Amino acid sequence: PVVIGDSDKLNVGDNVVAIGNPLGELTFSETSGIVSALNREVTMSNNATMDLIQTDCAINSGNSGGALFNLYGEVIGITNAKYSSSSSSSASIDNIGFAIPINHVKNIITSIIEKGYIVKPYIGVSVTTVSSEMVSYGLPQGAAVRSVTENGPAAEAGLQENDIITAVNGETITGSNDLVKLVKASAAGDTLELTVYRQGQTTTLTLTVGEQKTDALPAQTTGAMERMVELLPQLIEELNAKDEKEKKKNRIFGKTDDDLLDGELQ
Repeated sequence: PVVIGDSDKLNVGDNVVAIGNPLGELTFSETSGIVSALNREVTMSNNATMDLIQTDCAINSGNSGGALFNLYGEVIGITNAKYSSSSSSSASIDNIGFAIPINHVKNIITSIIEKGYIVKPYIGVSVTTVSSEMVSYGLPQGAAVRSVTENGPAAEAGLQENDIITAVNGETITGSNDLVKLVKASAAGDTLELTVYRQGQTTTLTLTVGEQKTDALPAQTTGAMERMVELLPQLIEELNAKDEKEKKKNRIFGKTDDDLLDGELQ
């Protein structure tokens, strides 16, 4: 087993090592480098924004999910992305890889081990950052509420679509990422005091953080496994029938099982 480190203790310039399976075939490949930057805000291909460790270790397709180690042999990150050029005419991009800080996933790991599923803090809203254009028209900076989940913590607190969350517990919110970070750092049952801009007025709402449970395996994977278990008796029966057919065929041609094992088909 590996030792889990503390990604909060990392500094730019620290030596690190990435171990993974680049290209899906070069198992246990090791590359080395340094921590190039910390808390690098990166927007992924699915438009999710993450704060990541930037490293110049070579990270390639197939590396995702591999460990990023410090020189004490402790896991301090999980590699998950790299920058690459989008066209043949673009300048080449080298050694700009990223890893999820291990402290960001410790709770998820613990939850899977202890409970068999993932538990995340949950408030039940979809938000987006108020654009600079809208700010220039007089709206405040913050996280604009796009939708509110019915009967969720935010709905129960009175949050509405088009509200703009400008602060949480007195801490200024300049965009959706600020809010996401604060919610992730919370625990179920925590109380958040939201400062909300609504139709020219500012109000304060008190919200109790809820808990969201997610299966450790995706639903489609779980369903496929259940289907496989259902079909297993039928599969065994078909294999046995095929085996009997082959044995009968071999007897017709005068070959025994031992002959076949010796590879003496002539």
